[in-house]
Formats: sequence, structure tokens, C-alpha cells
Amino acid sequence: MQMKRRNFIKFLVGGVAGIQLTPLPWKFTDDVAIWTQNWPWVPVPPVGAVTKEKTVCSLCRGACGIEVRKIDNRAVKIEGRSDYPVNPGGICPLGMGGLQLLYNESIRFTSPMKRVGPRGSGVFMDISWDEALDILSGRISKLRKKGHPEALAAIDGNPNESTMALMVERLLKAVGSPNYVSMPSVGDTCSMVNYLQQGTGEMMAYDLENADCILSFGSGLLEGWGSPGRVLNAWGLWHDAHAKEKAVIIQVEARASNTASKADFWITPKPGTEAALALGIAHVLIKDRLCNVSFIENYCFGYHDWKSLDGQEHKGFKSMVLDEYSPQQVAGITGLQADKIKSLAHEFGKAKAPIAICGKGKGSLNGSLYEFMAIQSLNALVGNINKPGGVLVHEAMPLSDLQKLKNDQISLRGLKKQRLDQAGTSKYPFTNSLINNFLDAILKRHQSPVDTLLVFKANPVFTLPDTTACYKALKKIPFIVSFSPFKDETALMADLILPDHTYLEKMDDLVCPPGLQYPFYGLTKSVVDPVYNTENTGDAIIRLAKKIGGSVAESFQWPEYEDVLKTRASGLYSNGKGLVGYDASHPVWKMQKAGNRAAPDYSTFEEMWEAIKTGGFWFTAKHNYQNYSSIFKTPSKKFEFFSLRIKSAIDIAAKQKPLKKVLKDLGVAKNADEACMPHYSKDESSQDSTEYPLFMMPYEMINLASEWAPNPPFSNKTLLDNQLRNDESFTDINPQTAKANDLKQGDRVIIKSLAGRIKVRVNITEGAMPGIVYLPLGFGHTAYDEFLKGKGVNPNDIITTNRDPVSGQIVWWNTAVKLIKV
Repeated sequence: MQMKRRNFIKFLVGGVAGIQLTPLPWKFTDDVAIWTQNWPWVPVPPVGAVTKEKTVCSLCRGACGIEVRKIDNRAVKIEGRSDYPVNPGGICPLGMGGLQLLYNESIRFTSPMKRVGPRGSGVFMDISWDEALDILSGRISKLRKKGHPEALAAIDGNPNESTMALMVERLLKAVGSPNYVSMPSVGDTCSMVNYLQQGTGEMMAYDLENADCILSFGSGLLEGWGSPGRVLNAWGLWHDAHAKEKAVIIQVEARASNTASKADFWITPKPGTEAALALGIAHVLIKDRLCNVSFIENYCFGYHDWKSLDGQEHKGFKSMVLDEYSPQQVAGITGLQADKIKSLAHEFGKAKAPIAICGKGKGSLNGSLYEFMAIQSLNALVGNINKPGGVLVHEAMPLSDLQKLKNDQISLRGLKKQRLDQAGTSKYPFTNSLINNFLDAILKRHQSPVDTLLVFKANPVFTLPDTTACYKALKKIPFIVSFSPFKDETALMADLILPDHTYLEKMDDLVCPPGLQYPFYGLTKSVVDPVYNTENTGDAIIRLAKKIGGSVAESFQWPEYEDVLKTRASGLYSNGKGLVGYDASHPVWKMQKAGNRAAPDYSTFEEMWEAIKTGGFWFTAKHNYQNYSSIFKTPSKKFEFFSLRIKSAIDIAAKQKPLKKVLKDLGVAKNADEACMPHYSKDESSQDSTEYPLFMMPYEMINLASEWAPNPPFSNKTLLDNQLRNDESFTDINPQTAKANDLKQGDRVIIKSLAGRIKVRVNITEGAMPGIVYLPLGFGHTAYDEFLKGKGVNPNDIITTNRDPVSGQIVWWNTAVKLIKV
């Protein structure tokens, strides 16, 4: 089945257990046309020449290629591109609706502003860019003059690999603050797993198109996971009626999502027990000899029991799994039948190119470290590491480093101060950023240690768990500066607004989209002139640094942000390989598997750069498969089932406090060896409770924005009336749960947790697991306009902040709740 736009809605609203198509509750096309005529901010386009501009969508991290149709200088339509390698013509509903974010004055800041009303009221007055930058530079200069540059902090939602993220972190380091904090994402956990088990901190690279068995642990393949256009196209390939062998899709998920409903096998373990299931599958693979023995014996460490240099005996992965994770033992943990676990393992182990993937929902939320390690261990057991159809291992993208910082004594002293979030310390040695700890540090002190907070491409007041705690923490900060182009919840708390362009009005890069199996560099461009008096944040940072002066200004010598992007991109040319053109008849996944050795399609750096600016991308299909003797950068130089880096961290921590306390902090009940390997441990939050007997699980939908960017209003028309009716959203619960709480379809109910309470309506469905309350992420805005504000409830308002014991990162799942009938 080809994944074209006409077929997309079939995937969007397909039902459970074989129902392939459910009609929309409205006559979609006609209604949208009528509905949108009443929007005053959607003027009729003028008569003029029709042109098309090619660029890249950055509403999520997927970096899908888009083509914008224009009449004169007004954009009128967004479509997917077929001359672009990532998403061959496909695009998600949010990408289609990008124009509604560009032209909607009621949700955008139209110029720099300063607050003149109470914080959070959204009452601002327009000011000039020079005045705005003078206010901020003056405040930062005063902090430096007082010897407290560390009182400047930033919350950044830009992807870690992006040039913009480097610019924001560079600004803080130039000023002298270590308190650069990034928003959590699944990439944080994936990079940590790769660092611990493979030795490189790069993102996971899944060769989905060449796999023949996809074992997905909650990944929303039809909900916007990874690059949505790419994955939707891959789904079509897996079900191609003309394919010689069809791929088998196994979805491990407690809820009947679109992905689960349309998978070949739907496996429903209790939420939070996925690590145990993965290890149960590993048990069967080992016991029934379905492993790749050659790969394990030659290129893996810690599979067998081993002895360290000090003579101490250590338990290996094989012994632990065989002793503790038999199908019968795992059945008791997960609620699955032992025979189902065995058959699942055989389906996976007997495939030619099986791949296990992780990252729940859209893959935007980070997860459990040990769970992700257990899932990656399955790929190692079948030897499908760095092979076609498997998990590929890449070096870091060949982007050039920026010039060395010019630090003065003030900044050097500030950078020696400990980070407020404790990331990178002996307590969290593998973590780069912990926003939950950052906010806790502010809440716990009588006076905020942060004087000035800069917020970039992030809306933590809406997207983080326990929104009330986040709001209270930000409220304590004396001065907040938002660089958001949108009037989001966090921006309304700001004292100063320096609005960015939207992605259709500026140049910026997207590096290595999540899950993509080949090195890729995307570049957006301005397809229309800026609609309002906004400015590319990269240019604003350069201007700000120059106003601060001294060594800070010396660290930002570029004339404009495009020069910074060009500097980094020079590394792509120096790498000596890569392409800036794409022929859709030769998909990259086929080129890569065939061992493509095509020479670069450019001769000079300037030719390459101009082609990237025009076409929006650079990629390379060249890959050195297997190469096991050199790809692993772990201490053992092998894939590690037993992480020597975790062992080293435990040894260091044990010198400061008792080993038993160290293991308890890691959530390990048995021994230090277990802490170094993927394992399952029951979260205290999942214990039975008489007061809060149920658990709430958030979920994501492809047609509802749940990250930083607002939802395009037209997407509301794709929602079913058991998802949003008027201004009320719904919770999905099982008939058993409904009966136990005396609820019927459409009833109003309060969902209460330790963090707060929200009121929703009830949707009773067999697709929900008994005992679980499901809520969609993306509703419940208190900001923006009438089409977004007050529509439904935000699950983050009641999610308690559970944390992974090793990484310290937020884990969104399993908040204990109770239902109160209204």
C-alpha cells in the first residue's frame, strides 16, 4: 500500500482489531473550507504568480522535506516533497497545517515586548529590538560585574545536535554560567544507552526499511514516531502486496493505538514491565539457541560470567537472564502468558533481519535507561548490530567545531561553580542535563539561585510533568526572557520577549533526525519574508553578545547566524563524501544496502553550500557494515551487556558512601553486577494503593501537537467526538474499570493524583487495559487563542515526577490516580 495523502486518513482513524476504516464525524474537506472562511486572520490570497519553494519542516525533530506553494509572497499550501530523501512525499497533519502558525497573529508575538502587567497576565507593550537587547545585555553585564555569572540560566528545546543549541550553550559559557539545561527527549536516553553499551553517544539509527521483523516497544509508528513521513512510507513498504516477503510488525503496548491496532501482533504487558518482557524474550533466545553465537563470542563483553583483574567473580548477562527471567517468571511480572513470550521470541529470533526499537509514542519523551538497554540487548543477541535491517553504528556527524571560546576570569570562575541540576556529577555521571533537578533547586531555596532565565524553543509550563511545580519554580525567578515566536504558557510568564521567526521565515539546521539510518543534515530557509517584526534567534544571540562586549563579544565574531551555519557545514565538505541531490527512484535505504560508493555531486564547498541552501539537505549513503573491530568505543572495545562504565561509576560512588546505599539509589535490590546490566525492578510508584488504585498513562496522537509548537487549529477537525467534544477531552478506560467505578459512556469524572486533579469525560473502550486511565497529550492549553485555549485538559497537570534511578531523567509513565464521579 502506498502511503500517499489520500490513504493517510485511513491510518489516522483506523479502529481496533481489524477495523480498517472508520468515517470521520464531519465531512472533512467541505467543513474545513466553510469553517476557515470565518477566520479573520486568513485573508483571501491576492491574484498573482504561483511559485513553489522547497524547505524542511522543523515543527518536530523529524526533518521532513516540504514544498510551499505561494501566490506572490503569500504561502497558501504545504505539501511533502518527493525529491527529498527522508520522507518520500509524505507529511503529517501538523506539517500540513504549518501555515496556520505562520499567519495567526493571535498566537504569535509580532515584535519585541516587555511586560507591563502582572506576571502571567500576558499584558505586554511593544518595544524596539535595540531596547530589548539593551535591557537583557545590561542585566547580564550586571551579573558579571557582581561576580555571579552563574545566576544566568537557559532552558533550551533545540535538539542537542543543532547549531542553535550550540549557540545557546556557547552564550552561557561565554558569560560564565554552567546552567545550560535542555528539555528532555528520547534522544537523551538513546544516546546514553549507546554510550554505555557501544561507546558512542550518537542517536539510534534504525534501518527499518530493510528489516523483516519490527519489534516495537511502544513506538508510535503511526502516531508520528521518528520522522513521520519516513515511517509512514516504511509502513507502506512493509505491507506492499508486491513484496516478495512482507515484514512482521509486533507492537508491545498496553493501549490499542493505531499502531497496535494495525500491527501483525499486539502484545499487552502491564505498563512499566517492558524491560522484564525484553529480558524474557532474551531468555528464550538464549535457551533455544536463537542467538548469533559468532557475534556474541567475538564482539561482546559481559555475556558470560567473568573475572576482573582484582580476582573478583562477576555474573554475566546470560546467567542473570537464565536465572531470573524465564517465561514463567516474566509472565508473573507482565501479565502475559508464558507461551506468548516464547512464541514472540521465536518470531523475532527466526527472522532474517529482526530489529527491536524503543521510544514510546512519538518518541519525544525520554524513558527508562535499563528498559532501553534491555531492548538494545535483543538486537545484540541476534547479531543485528551494524547490519542491513538492523541498528547501524555511525560516527558523529562530520560538522566542523566552532572557534574556541574567549573566556575571561569572570567566566572561568563562574564555570567552576556546580550545575544546579547536578548533571555530570558522581550522582548522575552519564547525564548532560536534568531539568527536573534544576527546577527542584529553585523551589527548595528561599531565594532563587537563578536571577535571569532565557527560554528557547520550549514551553516547560505546559510540557513538563507536574505543571504546578514548574510554574511555582519559574515564578520565583526574578527575570525571564522568552525567545518564542508564540504566545505559549511559558512565554506569558516572561518579563521580556525577543520573538524568533517561525521555521518558514528563517534559516536553521536539523542534524540527524531521530531513528534515521544514515547521516543527514537538513537546512530550513525563509520561504516568505518575515510576517512580523521578529528576528532569527541566532542573529539575536550574536547581537546580544556584542552588546555585552569583552570576551563574550569576542566569542561571537560572526557577522550573522548564516555564517555560523556555514562554518559548521564546512565539515561536511571536508569529509569527502555526501550528496546534495536525490533521485526518488533510488531510495537511500536501497543505496546504502547495495554498498553505494557514489562520489559527491559537488566540486567545491561553495557549490555544496549553495545546493544545500536551495535543496535543504546533505546526506551520505556510504556505510561500512559490521566492522566490529573498530566501531565499539567502550572500555572493552566490544558491545557490552555488562557496562564497565556503570561499574566504574559505582566503584567511585562506593568510596563516598556504603555500597548498599549506592545500589538502593540505583533501584537495585540484589547486587552491583545487576546494576551494570539491563534488568527489571518494580517502581515504587507502581505499588498497590488503596487511595490511588489506578494508574494514568499519557499517549500521543499524530494529529495533535504535544511538544513545544502549538496545534494548528484545522487539526481539531480531525479529532473524533470521543476525543474532544466542544471544550471537553476524554479519558479512555476499560469496561471493567468503568463498572468498578460506576461510570458509563460520556460521564464526567475527576481524575486525581498527588500532583493535582482534572475533569474529563469518559470513553469506554476495550482498547484500554483494565486498571489504566489513558489521557492524550496536547490538550489543556491556558494560552494562545480561542481555537486552542481551554480545549480539554493537560495530563501533565496531574503527572507525578517519577525519575529514572540511573540517569535521573523524568519518566512519564505510571502515575497513581483515582476516579471521582461528578
